[in-house]
Amino acid sequence: MESNNAEIHDAGTQKQLRKIADLPGPKGLPVIGNSLQVKRHILHQKFESWAKEYGDFYRVQIGSRKLLVVADHQAFAKVLRDRPEGFNRTIRLAETWRDMGLQVGLFGANGEVWKRQRRMVMAGFDPAHVKDYFPSLCKVAGRLESRWTKSLGTDINLQADLMRFTVDTITGLAFGHDVNTLESGDNVIQNHLDKIFPAVFKRNLSMFKYWNYFRLPSDRALDRAVAEVKVAIDGFIIKARERIRQQPELREKPTNLLEAMINAADQGDSGLTDTDVAGNVLTMLLAGEDTTANSIAWLLALLWKNQDVLQRLRQEVLTHFDKTTPYTIERLGELDYMDACINESMRLKPVAPFLPLQATRDTVIDDIHVPESTIVFGLFRSDSLNDECIPDAAKFDPERWMARPDEVAQSINSVKRVSMPFGAGPRICPGRYLALLEMKIALTMLFTRFEIENIGTPDGQEAQEFMAFTMAPLGLTMRLALRK
Repeated sequence: MESNNAEIHDAGTQKQLRKIADLPGPKGLPVIGNSLQVKRHILHQKFESWAKEYGDFYRVQIGSRKLLVVADHQAFAKVLRDRPEGFNRTIRLAETWRDMGLQVGLFGANGEVWKRQRRMVMAGFDPAHVKDYFPSLCKVAGRLESRWTKSLGTDINLQADLMRFTVDTITGLAFGHDVNTLESGDNVIQNHLDKIFPAVFKRNLSMFKYWNYFRLPSDRALDRAVAEVKVAIDGFIIKARERIRQQPELREKPTNLLEAMINAADQGDSGLTDTDVAGNVLTMLLAGEDTTANSIAWLLALLWKNQDVLQRLRQEVLTHFDKTTPYTIERLGELDYMDACINESMRLKPVAPFLPLQATRDTVIDDIHVPESTIVFGLFRSDSLNDECIPDAAKFDPERWMARPDEVAQSINSVKRVSMPFGAGPRICPGRYLALLEMKIALTMLFTRFEIENIGTPDGQEAQEFMAFTMAPLGLTMRLALRK
């Protein structure tokens, strides 16, 4: 609850602080607040437009929930660094997860549970582990190449194919299981995963938990998807336990994340259970599918719109690789312009353009008193599109990420501070190294094997941003020809 004191002071500076209730914000209706003004699939755009109207700090009410919206990148970076002591994932997120019959993994965990799980997951995603998995990643890239070769001259559903690519990657690295969705038919785990994140997003924003009282057809479909994914997860765990039983050396040297989590859970003082293991299997599947696939798709859309950048990137790739050059982490690491293109794409089209957090104690953001339990809704992209923070901010310009001797990388440091696609602080995305590697190998395969004939949408317009937990390009397709 907001303090009733007429004056609230910052103990460090003795300056008077503002209360959230006194901040500007869009006018709403009694009880429901601003709910009717927000459409889920463009929620991020609405909040960004309100930031232009009301400033970097404003208030919004969604149903009974009163939010402090923070669009200032410096202020929100401090919030991100004040985790888990000062801020956590919202209580509503964990409730939504459990309402769907799912176990809460690292993504939604808080407090000591998060700390224990974080140690497990970070060990699985360290660069050394990813390097050991690299040959399997190359095999998955080869399957994507084969799938696209069979689709020459037709409009490829870009997002769907890239999601198959990322699901195959994460299941191999994290669970030691080759699901091979790229060469399978329609009955693949990806079809079930695709229903879960959008449902979490929808229910998290719902004013009324109707699903506790009656089930719509979409809810029954979700129940079936959750059941299928649980069966798959149980299968991953059973197979991993059997591998460990047959190869006791895996207790000391696990070969994937799941084996490491099982080993940790089996330690008597770990504080971890099979519930933690199952929750993190699901977290890795969901997070590993959606985010990287959409990031690649957005980059390709921006490259097609900016042909000069596309041709320069293509030339860089072909300078380092041809059709017979084997992929190596070291050679991929030489693609500096590709790194710049990826960073610039994630600045303009971050697949997670906002993040709601909940204060665990009374605190201060900028000059605003934030009571315990307040939901702070951080906008990652507002300052990234602000010319006062980044010159000519709306332009897709990878050059801004390239070091120039005369500038001593000052501008690069500036744009890095503003753009935070993987978050910041202790809860920065643990899979960022793998995600960047997936993006680079997919793009390298594309440019060395194919010519892009078109990237577009059915109506010929730019791909629309569609928010369903992550921000996806709606209806994006690609047409390819073989490179001669």
